Parts: sequence; C-alpha cells; structure tokens
Amino acid sequence: MIRIDVVIPQNDIEAISQALKKIKVGGITILKVKGRGKTVAPSIHASKGTEMFTPEFSDKYTLQVIVDDSKEKDVIDIIRANSKMGKIFISPVTRAIDIESGVEDEKAI
Repeated sequence: MIRIDVVIPQNDIEAISQALKKIKVGGITILKVKGRGKTVAPSIHASKGTEMFTPEFSDKYTLQVIVDDSKEKDVIDIIRANSKMGKIFISPVTRAIDIESGVEDEKAI
C-alpha cells in the first residue's frame, strides 16, 4: 500500500475526487493548510484598503489517499490531468487496520 499526499488549489479537489471514485478509490481526506512554495501568495488589501500586503503563507489544500500499489499510476495520472499546479508526495504504508472490524491491510482501505 502507498499513501499519496497532494498539495493543490481548492478548485481542483472536486474534479480529482470524482475521477478517483470512477476507479474505485473509496476514501480521501482533505485538509486546509497554510504554506509557502515557489508561487508567491496574492497581495491583499490591508488597513482599510489603502495598503497592499503580501502574506508569507497562503491557503492550500492537501488531499490524502491510501491505495494499493497497483493503483499508484492511475491515481497520479488522475491528479495530473485534473490539476495544473501543486506537488505529489508518495510514501509506503506498512500496515493498515480498521478499528471497528479489525481487518488489516488492503481490506482495511
């Protein structure tokens, strides 16, 4: 199993979620985070709109999904097809356990 973390803009989340459902990826987790990267955050009005301010950190979203190794390429292709910016991080998952039923690994996801 692998865990795929994707840092993307909010407007890409829905399209990715719908496409993942089509390939039978059940659960995803979305987190609203703040961060900075290569892209500069947009300037905002400060002090009653008379001054411009560029925040150091901007709003971003992290999509997390755990899938069987065999779906890695399909998931990455879907993400890349539905988002034009962001980053994808892939990590191995050594064990997964469903709390309620106790089933493990692929059956738990």
